[in-house]
Amino acid sequence: MELVTDRLNGIVFLEAWTRVDGTNAREFEKALSEAITSDDRAMIIDFEHLNYISSAGLRAILLTAKMLQKRNVKFGICFLADPISEVFEISGFDKIITIHGSRAEALASIGP
Repeated sequence: MELVTDRLNGIVFLEAWTRVDGTNAREFEKALSEAITSDDRAMIIDFEHLNYISSAGLRAILLTAKMLQKRNVKFGICFLADPISEVFEISGFDKIITIHGSRAEALASIGP
């Protein structure tokens, strides 16, 4: 797993590459937690290049979403490939995590 981080006007963008599973989910969760600063108002994870996520990866996302909610930081995910989208639908995560079709849609949902 590789994470690429970028910032724009208080929004943290993370691109996750390859896979998130039991071997790296803790590392993934830690990286998400460390990516956010007190000045940030939103986090968007881009899964365009993710080809697999396990239940351990979903757990990391859920824990991150809860942590961000407590800090009043908006959270969303964009670019779910079909296999990843299916995992989110089967697990019900598409009902509890905001999912956008593109980075532009995610940005628009956050507002100025």
